[in-house]
Amino acid sequence: MEIAFISHPDCELHDTGAGHPESPARVRTVLDYLPTREIWQQLTQHEAPLASREQLCRVHDKGYVDAVFAAEPSEGRVYLDPDTSMAPHSLNAALRAAGSVVMAVDLVMLDGPNHAFCCVRPCGHHAEVARPMGFCMFNNVAVGARYAQDQYGLKRVAIVDFDVHHGNGTEDIFRDDSSVFFSSTFQHPFYPGSGADTRSDHIVNVPLPAGTRGDRFRAAFEEQILPALKGFKPELLFISAGFDAHDDDPLAQLCLQEEDFAWATGKISEVADEYAQGRVVSVLEGGYSLPALARSVEAHLQAML
Repeated sequence: MEIAFISHPDCELHDTGAGHPESPARVRTVLDYLPTREIWQQLTQHEAPLASREQLCRVHDKGYVDAVFAAEPSEGRVYLDPDTSMAPHSLNAALRAAGSVVMAVDLVMLDGPNHAFCCVRPCGHHAEVARPMGFCMFNNVAVGARYAQDQYGLKRVAIVDFDVHHGNGTEDIFRDDSSVFFSSTFQHPFYPGSGADTRSDHIVNVPLPAGTRGDRFRAAFEEQILPALKGFKPELLFISAGFDAHDDDPLAQLCLQEEDFAWATGKISEVADEYAQGRVVSVLEGGYSLPALARSVEAHLQAML
């Protein structure tokens, strides 16, 4: 069994500035660490293509997409919001990040491995229909989910987000679309301050207090997310794989370990085996302790196998 591993050197060219936590070192750390581990032999390497405007506009407002394209500077840095900046080469990095998920869908739906991991940046799950947020320009996982529906006629697609922050952008995009199931575990109260009050048949949010450890996180999955996910019977599963809920992460206060991410990944993969012919596309979101990020990605990939 193999996993398609998709990345691109352009993702390291997105310069967020000295000291910024969402730095090129995030991708570089993973790319340096995994070749030293046994799992590297089971990863097939792919370079992400550029997402097209058409693919982006399936989930984002056209005027917003045009504005992001126009905003990239030839030098220096511009801010799309207080947390989200662009420098030269940032646009290509964002297009590669979204394009990686499109490629992953093609691979798992056609003749490639039925599992794929997109090791890309910038992350995407905070990007709303017409608004950048939280380091995110385009919503990578949403682009891939809608592409899967339009290209392959899928009726039920699921996205499970275990980043420490609520995936407000993904929820915004699919809030009124019952063909996409979305679940998010996240620290609350915490940035971006959304999700705790959502009530929907196809959206299952589980806010967790600061200090939550693996037992409570796993109970949330077992009691709330997995029953709803199985009831939805997805034909393809996506994971917004943020690892900033790790106990070592400097930006949040959840206390998960690599084993907890692996456990959740295994449970999601079991649902995929039952309803989706084993097809899982995972997309890197947050994770800002570099050693913890590298170990967590390895555990995540091992669990996918």
